[in-house]
Amino acid sequence: MQQPVYETNFPDLDLIKRGKVRDLYDMGDTLLMVATDRISAFDVVMPNPIPGKGVVLTQISLFWFDVMASLVPHHVITSDVDRFPAACRPYADTLRGRSLLVRKTRPLPVECVVRGFISGSGWKDYQRSGTVCGIRLPQGLKESERLPQPIFTPSTKAELGAHDMNISFDEMVAQIGAAQAEKARELSLAVYRKGVELADRKGIIIADTKFEFGLADEEMILIDEVLTPDSSRFWPKDSYAPGGPQKSFDKQYLRDYLRTLDWKKEPPAPQLPPEVIENTRARYLEALKRLAGRN
Repeated sequence: MQQPVYETNFPDLDLIKRGKVRDLYDMGDTLLMVATDRISAFDVVMPNPIPGKGVVLTQISLFWFDVMASLVPHHVITSDVDRFPAACRPYADTLRGRSLLVRKTRPLPVECVVRGFISGSGWKDYQRSGTVCGIRLPQGLKESERLPQPIFTPSTKAELGAHDMNISFDEMVAQIGAAQAEKARELSLAVYRKGVELADRKGIIIADTKFEFGLADEEMILIDEVLTPDSSRFWPKDSYAPGGPQKSFDKQYLRDYLRTLDWKKEPPAPQLPPEVIENTRARYLEALKRLAGRN
């Protein structure tokens, strides 16, 4: 196994952004996107990496980008490090398996969230108001229950260290216009439904997820990551039981651990014990194995 990669430092390349997980380099006409082993919870980056996590995210995303290509174009040019620009060659060992050369886009300034089950912040909103992002839901739903149909519940895209906030579809329209908002909603629901159908056959329930879209030559394309344990709630189908929290193959385990601590969900984040790191890693690897058939 490669050494964990908490952050990348490539002196010959132009680093333009460090996100919660990904380091982004400007390669001229393209971007180099590197998935590190950083992990965030409650929008705060943890001080410890999860070894191999960036590779898992990249490989799961590549699997889904390929599956969804008939529904929506995506930004991936290649994941083959040997086809990256020559300036990347000194860093090939670090890049292999965890990086993508992608098209440049103008990212939409919103997260495109789809919920097929009521959980997380959606469950909290529902308990308060009976609604999620302004959408009225049936009375009497239990935590983790399947919704009558998937709903599109956008959120703000917060800067590093800030918290994403749920918004209504009307607020999304006010930000980016009706045509783009409707297109993003349509694509998000289509990709989610196709993902749910495939994952179900592999024993995984995709409870909810978030997508990012960007504009390339005014065409809306899928960018960033797709249906990963970082961006989704993955529940094992064989243990699903509505009425409370579920077992998961995602970072909900980490969130649950952090809730046992006296921590205010603001930086600095606490150090993670070895067993929490290993148990988180095992869940991500299980998701990759089930979805893409890879260890």
